[in-house]
Amino acid sequence: MEFLPTTPEEMKAQGISQLDFVYVCGDAYVDHPSFGHAIISRLLQAHGFTVGILAQPDWRKKESVTALGRPRLGFLVSAGNMDSMVNHYTVSKRRRSADAYTPGGVMGKRPDYAVTVYSRLIRQAYPDAAIIVGGIEASLRRLTHYDYWSDSLKPSVLIDSGADLVSYGMGERSIVAIAEALDSGLSVQDITFIEGTCYLTRHLEDVYDYELLPSFEELKAEKRRYAESFYTQYCNTDPFTAKRLVEPYRRGKNALPRERQGSAETGQVPAQLNSEGVLYVVQNPPAKPLTTLEMDDVYDLPYCRTWHPSYDAQGGVPALAEVKFSLVSNRGCFGGCSFCALTFHQGRIVQVRSHDSIVREAEQMTEDPDFKGYIHDVGGPTANFRHPACKKQLEKGVCKNKQCLFPEPCKNLDADHSDYVKLLRRLREIPKVKKVFIRSGIRFDYLMADRSQAFFRDLVKYHISGQLKVAPEHVSDRVLEMMGKPKHSVYLKFTDAYQKMNKACGMNQYLVPYLMSSHPGCSMKEAVELAEYLRDLKYMPEQVQDFYPTPSTISTCMYYTGLDPRTMKPVYVEKNPHRKRLQRALIQYRNPENYELVVEALKIAGRTDLIGYGPNCLIRPRRDKDKDKDKHTKTHKRR
Repeated sequence: MEFLPTTPEEMKAQGISQLDFVYVCGDAYVDHPSFGHAIISRLLQAHGFTVGILAQPDWRKKESVTALGRPRLGFLVSAGNMDSMVNHYTVSKRRRSADAYTPGGVMGKRPDYAVTVYSRLIRQAYPDAAIIVGGIEASLRRLTHYDYWSDSLKPSVLIDSGADLVSYGMGERSIVAIAEALDSGLSVQDITFIEGTCYLTRHLEDVYDYELLPSFEELKAEKRRYAESFYTQYCNTDPFTAKRLVEPYRRGKNALPRERQGSAETGQVPAQLNSEGVLYVVQNPPAKPLTTLEMDDVYDLPYCRTWHPSYDAQGGVPALAEVKFSLVSNRGCFGGCSFCALTFHQGRIVQVRSHDSIVREAEQMTEDPDFKGYIHDVGGPTANFRHPACKKQLEKGVCKNKQCLFPEPCKNLDADHSDYVKLLRRLREIPKVKKVFIRSGIRFDYLMADRSQAFFRDLVKYHISGQLKVAPEHVSDRVLEMMGKPKHSVYLKFTDAYQKMNKACGMNQYLVPYLMSSHPGCSMKEAVELAEYLRDLKYMPEQVQDFYPTPSTISTCMYYTGLDPRTMKPVYVEKNPHRKRLQRALIQYRNPENYELVVEALKIAGRTDLIGYGPNCLIRPRRDKDKDKDKHTKTHKRR
């Protein structure tokens, strides 16, 4: 196995004079199936196309995107495995100090809004080249979206970037179809028919069976319209039932960005607007889910399974360590958490690999010199989802206005872990494997819905290293409803069952709950409720996640509009940075550094009864600082 070419010298060594595609990526080149650029490139290679990787080019120089020459068919552009803004900034909008997807963990090797910046560079260098954008950043920004970092609505990434197509979602089906269409001689402007893509058009005469969304300027003018439009998008994410969506953009103030009106400064080609000055972004329905055989084919491609050797001197790419000895078992998630973008990106229909494919990869893993006998994870977005939620989903799609687990498990839910149990048992039997862990997270409400306890027993006995991390997120049912999570009583039943199962298995393992502060719906009252629960639990979490409004989630829509798009009812949203700090401090009220913040939070909530010496108090009162100072002075004088 050899790496895909990254330099002209490597192209020459592989006998390639001109590449079919150049993949421009914000991540370093890691040839491993946990990295999107590796999957897409190897898949295209398997279909007979040549692909070169241009990883982390210098966005300050136009020449950086010309290093591999002009590709025969087009450029593929991705920010990498993470949205570049999430990669760069914390929820408080502070710059992060390290980038796990860059050699040596160095920060600053990719630009903010990487897809847009890279695409504009390419458009300057090659004005008429085909540009196809994909990956998580482009996928979640394919239509108008709220951008937390600029605190504004931004248009489709197609409008901002000057690209020709978005390949949204996981992209395997759409990218092969796009490549074959380009190879047949079709112009990229004529590729309007592929599922899982978005494109631009001047007219709607040839667009059929579509739903017209509000225009960009309407969305900017009224938040309620944005909430309505977003929920229409959310209800059209299923590949079997989704309609084609059309979003108009008009030239003029607060409408089309300058780049799409024609800008000599950016070097972009002026958009082909119609006589009314309107440009339409058309979102085709999502691509169909992969079959098990197709999933196997994707993960059986000839990956080198490590970073490009040019990174050795810098210590390699840190992100690989998290996945090198982990196994992807599934894709998609029917959990439906409001703050998660999986519905928009991978969809709600679970797709799985076969046992044989996963075991083959595990056996290959054991031959790695660095393998110590531990498989770090067997899972996906949700580890214990190994089949669609119900049988009808693969024929009729998911329910538009219902969730599989929320507010309670659907009566049609197939809560069965037997396939996962068989897979885990096969993996445990592989020679050289000492332990198989599950770290990618489980849905405890789904586990509790399974009448068999076989998986629960095996989980506790074989697949935990002292503690199990789960995500109840909160204790207030009001907040949990906004999150799309089960009631707190379900978590309490799970914790009780977990303790009993540990006792039955002769184990003494802990639960580590992930908790979130400042989610829409959470006021200081609910934050205090969570602090009281932690007091009773005698637990203070070391880490707390503030709600992070990332593009294309229900929770982000709530954050921006103050409305629940599912019901259009008002939602309390905490946006004040200081008050968000107060909520976070309440969760870690035992930390002495948070004392003043906790006092302030309790006063705001009208809960000063929790300041005192009683058993239910969170903190003790401090003596007056001036008295303390005076006492210190008198003591000093006596000496």
